[in-house]
Amino acid sequence: MPDTAMPDSALSDSGPALPAAVLFDMDGTLVDTEQLWWQTAAELAEELHRPLTDLDAPEVLGQAVEHTAAHLHKVSGTALSEAELAARLGESFAGKVAAETVPRPGALALLASLRDARVPTALVSASPRLVVDLVLSAIGRDWFAVTLAAEDTERTKPAPDPYLAAAERLGLDPAACLAVEDTPTGVASATAAGCAVLAVPSTAVPMPQGERITLLASLEQADLALLGKLAGAGAVRP
Repeated sequence: MPDTAMPDSALSDSGPALPAAVLFDMDGTLVDTEQLWWQTAAELAEELHRPLTDLDAPEVLGQAVEHTAAHLHKVSGTALSEAELAARLGESFAGKVAAETVPRPGALALLASLRDARVPTALVSASPRLVVDLVLSAIGRDWFAVTLAAEDTERTKPAPDPYLAAAERLGLDPAACLAVEDTPTGVASATAAGCAVLAVPSTAVPMPQGERITLLASLEQADLALLGKLAGAGAVRP
């Protein structure tokens, strides 16, 4: 792994230390699509005569299409294959995202401040590339130096592969990067990769605790000084 290349602005005595890079989850973190994903899975579950409950949340929220499809296949006993369920989930979710992509509060302002400070950013998603591209078309592609979708690594979240790949493509040590996530699945992926994590929950699912995991209620509470502090130190809980 090459030496961490800190942004020029991080070397300035006049401003706060900055993270080497900020790696953003997409669904539920930057855009309000996690509820759309739950709605997608819930609609299919109803068709399978096995409605979702809160106990299903860990198998849906933050999970890849294939994972949720496998879960629905197992709990419903349907004759449809996992591949057929995954295809239906993906098509339905893409349609919902195309019709309704809403940035999370504070997301675009934080991306703008990172761009102005010349801090590189990556989009690290467990959604299919089709859905990632739909979101990028809505919020803008130029925010990110790197984008990763579910197909871009052999394993997706909660495995560390997506965050390791993002850091590698940026030429950085994952330990110098800050990941921003909204689900336990995403937090597990980022921490396993060695990143510090800013967790901004989009649902009521309990978030994991950890030395380098920091919780905020909203991205509106995040600024460059806080991001730099989180990337370079232990947990901070404002």
